[in-house]
Amino acid sequence: MDAIILAGGLGTRLRSVVSDIPKCMAPVAGKPFLSYLLDSLKKQNVSRIILSVGYLKEHIFKWIDENRNNYPFEFAFAEEDSPLGTGGGIKLSLSKATSDIVAVINGDTFFDMDLDAIASPGAAISIALKPMDDFDRYGSVNLDEKGVITRFNEKKYLKSGLINGGIYVIDTARLDLSSFPERFSFEKEVLEPLAGKGMLHGTVCDRYFIDIGIPSDYAKAQLHWGGYDTLLLDRDGVINVHRSGDYVKSWEEFEFIPDFLKTIPEWSSHFRNIFIVSNQRGIGRGLMTQTDLDTIHSNMRKSIEKVGGRIDGIYVCTAVDDMDYRRKPNPGMFEEILKDHPEVCRERTVMVGDKETDMEFARRVGIIGLKIDWQ
Repeated sequence: MDAIILAGGLGTRLRSVVSDIPKCMAPVAGKPFLSYLLDSLKKQNVSRIILSVGYLKEHIFKWIDENRNNYPFEFAFAEEDSPLGTGGGIKLSLSKATSDIVAVINGDTFFDMDLDAIASPGAAISIALKPMDDFDRYGSVNLDEKGVITRFNEKKYLKSGLINGGIYVIDTARLDLSSFPERFSFEKEVLEPLAGKGMLHGTVCDRYFIDIGIPSDYAKAQLHWGGYDTLLLDRDGVINVHRSGDYVKSWEEFEFIPDFLKTIPEWSSHFRNIFIVSNQRGIGRGLMTQTDLDTIHSNMRKSIEKVGGRIDGIYVCTAVDDMDYRRKPNPGMFEEILKDHPEVCRERTVMVGDKETDMEFARRVGIIGLKIDWQ
């Protein structure tokens, strides 16, 4: 089949991290995100790739030209002179398709799916669905016992549900977009009206899924593909919410960042070592005691373990003086980790923090630093 990759979006949510290239070209562990999509499609029944391009498309043209020999596909382009929306991009790309069955993939989403398994006989559109817990970033999808999609729901918090995984398999004999305008939303003007009419089928798969459209998930993608085995975490702003103008001085004042609790089980299965590296000047200033901090961290670790995560060690510096060798961004705490854990290798260690101090710490000790923003 032909496969369309939608790569024409403006990437506004990711612009604080990646501003001068299309989202699909955002570097992940030293390679464009697009390369992971193409590597995955090598395993599928796909012989031709149609790239729907627009914003900063020259970067995509150049990279494909330099790397096309690494892939077994024929490449074609559907070029948008102005943004056409998801529907317009799909309609334009379908006009260049040569197969009756066409897959559609979002250029900023990776979902480890088998396209042949998604395709449902008799469906105009077959959709990959991802089970998800504790989410409000995505709308949910209702699926009946026959695998027919009956409804798309607006975004709201759900304890658990199915989301649209952003992969479609379209039977062009059953879906005609010719009457639609040049620019339109595929989700609002095609999928939602067809729900409940028997034309949309869903396949549920609980395999790896990442949408790099926001900075926090972009950072998660770096960790997934980076080949790292040791993870260092800042605490305040990464694990728990900052207290504005104050310190977290007791367990009652400690508030987990919800997205961290959702992510730490995945990180715990992925990394050999996970250590906290944190400045805690509140003790040095006499605003709390070491016992207070130990109580916070004991309860924090128990709560993390309850959701299936773990913390293997906690390193803190309580000094007030910025020149203290142990205080980030100075390297003292990392040197302690190397002494306590000889298996830790700089080349396979990554630091995740929310402040420039954390990134400077990573630079000084010679490891990769990733700045995360959970918003």
